[in-house]
Amino acid sequence: MCVVGRLARCVRCPVAYHANDNCMAAGSLVLANNSFLCPNHFTPRKGCKNHEHINVSWCFVCSEGGSLLCCEACPAAFHRECLNMEMPQGSWFCNDCKAGKKPHIKDILWVKWGRYRWWPAEVCLAKDVPNNILRMKHEVGEFPVQFFGSKDFVWTYQARVFPYMEGDTHNIEKMGKGADAVYKKALTEAAERFRELQAEKEMKQLQEDRKNDKKPPPYRHIRVNRPIGKVQIITADLSEIPRCNCKASDENPCGIDSECINRMLMYECHPQVCAAGERCQNQAFTKRQYTPVEIFRTLSRGWGLRGVSDIKKGAFVSEYVGEVIDEEECRARIRHAQENDICNFYMLTLDKDRIIDAGPKGNQARFMNHSCQPNCETQKWTVNGDTRVGLFALQDIPKGVELTFNYNLECLGNGKTACKCGASNCSGFLGVRPKPPAEKMKLKEGKRKVPMKKKTKQEVTKEREDECFSCGDGGQIVSCKKPGCPKVYHADCLNLAKRPAGRWECPWHQCDICGKEAASFCEMCPSSYCKEHREGMLFISKLDGKLSCSEHDPCGPDPLEPGEIRFDSLTVRSDIRNIIFFPFQSLIKLNKTQLYNHVSSCI
Repeated sequence: MCVVGRLARCVRCPVAYHANDNCMAAGSLVLANNSFLCPNHFTPRKGCKNHEHINVSWCFVCSEGGSLLCCEACPAAFHRECLNMEMPQGSWFCNDCKAGKKPHIKDILWVKWGRYRWWPAEVCLAKDVPNNILRMKHEVGEFPVQFFGSKDFVWTYQARVFPYMEGDTHNIEKMGKGADAVYKKALTEAAERFRELQAEKEMKQLQEDRKNDKKPPPYRHIRVNRPIGKVQIITADLSEIPRCNCKASDENPCGIDSECINRMLMYECHPQVCAAGERCQNQAFTKRQYTPVEIFRTLSRGWGLRGVSDIKKGAFVSEYVGEVIDEEECRARIRHAQENDICNFYMLTLDKDRIIDAGPKGNQARFMNHSCQPNCETQKWTVNGDTRVGLFALQDIPKGVELTFNYNLECLGNGKTACKCGASNCSGFLGVRPKPPAEKMKLKEGKRKVPMKKKTKQEVTKEREDECFSCGDGGQIVSCKKPGCPKVYHADCLNLAKRPAGRWECPWHQCDICGKEAASFCEMCPSSYCKEHREGMLFISKLDGKLSCSEHDPCGPDPLEPGEIRFDSLTVRSDIRNIIFFPFQSLIKLNKTQLYNHVSSCI
């Protein structure tokens, strides 16, 4: 955290820092009160293994391996697809390095030293380092770190370290799997120290913010959405607006506990169409019947929103209002934000062609923070023919409790954005699904709930399957990013033209009919169904008791194996790609002999 004070300047380049340990980059060589040599002038020693630049073998966005674009100043690496950019010509540096970000005193880092794995360590003050370590030969740009678990000290530099992040504290069990006791101890100590330092920083930041910021950052308050550029706000004709069956004589016409068909379908009644007239209680968007809220300064997440009175479950809190822009304008604004180091986004998808940006203009809803365990949710309603987004309470919320909803963000830029919601199921990053509760139950066929089957040792140790779940063949595969799912697929089997970027989830988790989250799954192929559509689609195999779809004939005498398909009474392996993409119209013209000959020629 910077404070106003005397600046010290590098004697070889324009870099300048405040002359204190908080601002000065680790590895700087202080020459005088107002001059120093910055870490940019590090010169590696020839033949020194620990002076060699090293990059990680996984993508900083999706955590998968493969063909990576590597930063030439730090260990960062990314898939080109995850950054949504073309392959650069010549040298390439990540956004953090281009912005001049360096390690600082008390930073927790992952350090690569010698032949050892990436190990957590803390950047040390010179006064905390033993004299024998200080006397060791080191260059400008090198700084001392102390490893957790062993308490050893070494000198290292920027090209062999990367920052420890909030999400790392939530993955200790995964990172420590199969590791020795010393490494597990190091992970635990690093997580505890990181939380301690974060609490110190947050408290200092809160004190500084309260001292300097009496009001939230400026924005223009608007009451309704404002279209920008070619975007249009839709207005329906009165004859097209649906009319409910409620009457003015009803006790609570169109109310939250009524059987109003418009409310059930998330349509707002129109005052000139609804038979309930002025008594209609389904016009909250039009009449702006918001719940009274106030903006306040949170401990660690900037400004937030809270209720000034108790809020009941299902209550309409506020509409999310802002400028309505198209995808082209959205990309331009995100690009401008990244170039100017702006990290706060207020964009929310309205439909496939429009986005609400509440950054420059909006209402109080723009201050509602994210949580992995939110007490509010977004709902898309149709109001006078157009789509509007409202925030509704998921539960009873006492007075003074912060209001939150799940952003469901895709990761942007050079890496994941750390989540600071503090929920017990926090995923650690925005855009990553929250952790399931430990007592989660799995719904089997029928309506009986039973505990999840305990995994065997083989299932626990094997994180990824080796063969495509669709065709059963190996080769170049795409892995599902849903936590706990080991499924992998060929891009061809998914009809994908290129490798999916970001947090991609395989089709096994979406209903084949409606696309909603699946509740029951075929164990033999990617077929899956939600609670509404699974009836009659899945069967329990008499052979092994597993759920299977009708394609695998589970109750018959000759059930199919994974990767097999059946044409009439002829069974073939579906990993013969020519069969999968053979036009169906041509297949139905072939008799069994012709089909057999076609299969034989493919083999």
